Amino acid sequence: MKTLKIIKIGGNIINDPIALDAFLKAFSKLEGLKLLVHGGGKSATKLASQMGIKVKMVEGRRITNTETLDIATMMYAGKINKQIVAQLQAYNCNAMGFSGADSNTIEAVKRPVKEIDYGFVGDVVKVNTNVLQLLLTNDVCPVFCALTHNTKGQLLNTNADTIASALAIGFAKDFNVELYYCFEKNGVLTAVNDDTSVIQNLDKKKYKLLIDKKIITDGMLPKLNNCFYALQHQVSKVCIGKAEMLYNPNAIFTTITE
Repeated sequence: MKTLKIIKIGGNIINDPIALDAFLKAFSKLEGLKLLVHGGGKSATKLASQMGIKVKMVEGRRITNTETLDIATMMYAGKINKQIVAQLQAYNCNAMGFSGADSNTIEAVKRPVKEIDYGFVGDVVKVNTNVLQLLLTNDVCPVFCALTHNTKGQLLNTNADTIASALAIGFAKDFNVELYYCFEKNGVLTAVNDDTSVIQNLDKKKYKLLIDKKIITDGMLPKLNNCFYALQHQVSKVCIGKAEMLYNPNAIFTTITE
């Protein structure tokens, strides 16, 4: 069974042109099958602020109304996605940009209103990998932004970490899937301002303890929930850390285990 690396980038990597370029150069040299997922929430928030539109977050997740969905579409599927694809082409990595609507790859439903109305936020219900497998076997690297669709014409904003996890699970029956979450920290930290406080191995028991102690909060919660969910659905490996974990054998990062 072939190995497929699914790599998600976000945080300060996307907002720093030098860091992004360095990452994409290294990514383009990775051997074997690979797929890239990117966020862009900070860029979307910045654009919203410039346009006088207030962004609301709850537990690390974005509330998406009509205006913020338009901004997300412009930034995620437009500027960020196409910029990444163009840069990968410059490094001889043949890439193609995707949202979940393209080739019906990721179907979702609008999140039901319970305690919180998240607006146009999508929860993934199905991943269709046929077209993606065809591209991968022809040396084309899919590049996914954080948008899905409901198969009825409505785009939905979906957490990029969730998209990476859902794609990993969707491919797990046909590939040995490794899932990597790359961001600006060395991994999951016990002290957010101390980059040396990396938890190199994190299992469910330790995860619950760190939540109870308020050491893991906010945006790390959905990220880690997606990690454990992927492991429960045949994804073989899940890691979190700086992008150098992909190519530096001495890199320190967090490996998630059940």
